[in-house]
Amino acid sequence: MEFQLFTLDNGLRIIGVPMPGIRTASLGLWVDSGSIYETAKQNGISHFIEHMLFKGTYKRSAKQIAQEMDAVGGLLNAFTDVENTCFYTRVLTEHVPLAMDMISDLVLNSRLDPEDIEKEKGVVLEEISMAEDTPDDLVFELLNQAQFPSSRLSRPVLGSARNVKSFQREDITDYMSLRYRPEGAVLAIAGNYNWDAFLSQACSLYGTWQPLGKKRPVFGTPKAAPKILRKAKDIEQIHICVGFPGPKTGEKNNYAWSILSSILGGSQSSRLFQSIREERGLAYSVYSSIGSTRPAGMFFLYAAASPNNAVEVVKLLNSQIELIASKGVTAQEFEMAKQQTLAQLIMGMEQSSARMKLAGRRLLLLNQTLSLEEMSAGFKNVTSEEVNLLTAGLASAPRSAALVGAGVDKVSDCLLKGEAC
Repeated sequence: MEFQLFTLDNGLRIIGVPMPGIRTASLGLWVDSGSIYETAKQNGISHFIEHMLFKGTYKRSAKQIAQEMDAVGGLLNAFTDVENTCFYTRVLTEHVPLAMDMISDLVLNSRLDPEDIEKEKGVVLEEISMAEDTPDDLVFELLNQAQFPSSRLSRPVLGSARNVKSFQREDITDYMSLRYRPEGAVLAIAGNYNWDAFLSQACSLYGTWQPLGKKRPVFGTPKAAPKILRKAKDIEQIHICVGFPGPKTGEKNNYAWSILSSILGGSQSSRLFQSIREERGLAYSVYSSIGSTRPAGMFFLYAAASPNNAVEVVKLLNSQIELIASKGVTAQEFEMAKQQTLAQLIMGMEQSSARMKLAGRRLLLLNQTLSLEEMSAGFKNVTSEEVNLLTAGLASAPRSAALVGAGVDKVSDCLLKGEAC
């Protein structure tokens, strides 16, 4: 059995992924709360709420929350993304009831004390400053703004310092009343657990959670209006990102895109890694990857190089795009990339946390399940023709770009666009 499914009367979807051969379980509560749901004035509030729910409930102080989980050697954490917030734990099987009680307590019974809100503002402001001081984070934030300039997708998950300073308890409770609702949430567990006991406790803990009765907002695909954004910083390297339209979450061609990414920049044998790092020694970090949401997706290239090497690195990025667009992929690299992505999938899914995140996120965003066998078949069924169909459009696709570092103006706009300068 791949999945166990149940829906409470209030709309909370519950999914289990049994892995009886291990001695742990990963549990996560997924909520429709992320930067895509925020207004410009609210931007950052989903992430701020994630922080606040750890600051104390009517049953536990912040210190007790930490101590109770540490006492059983468990992990308790959370993250906020564009489309969701997830509160999760990983514990030994015998401590699943504690983990269940802990997460429900955080989400349903947090005090949201005004004094704690003011103190936590300082923590989040430091996190925003840390992101500003981390160029490989900052360049991706800029790339989203360049690729989706007029869309909610361009807003940073952390929000702005100005917004965070303005948040009050009423702002938080008003937002939570819309976004923290059972019909917009998923409770997921993967690992070794007792399904009947888990379900019984879930009914007890979440059964009185009141639904709002409103449907989740639907956001259309943003129009492509790519830009080039630069941010000068006094650091040793220029961080370069070039973005192209990519697959949305749940699209069938995600498998082909993953194989293409592996060929172009997803491994040590990839074209970008070999041409830029191994053959010429121009960069230490260079790769390609995919970022997907339901409204839109992006395929991007990343490299970090000294200001003296940045122009040459961008030329090599462009030349590899032109080469793969004009000639496609070879049979050998296609088969190698297919085996690599399949192996990475299987090895990654041996972790209960990975299974829980895949099941919970997909059920929340798409109201679908996808088994490991189905994903494996998806990769196995990709043909080189499907990958070459993607490569053929890369050279002419509208591209965005972002650069962070000293001397960013040395890299011309025409070069970043893949044009002759």
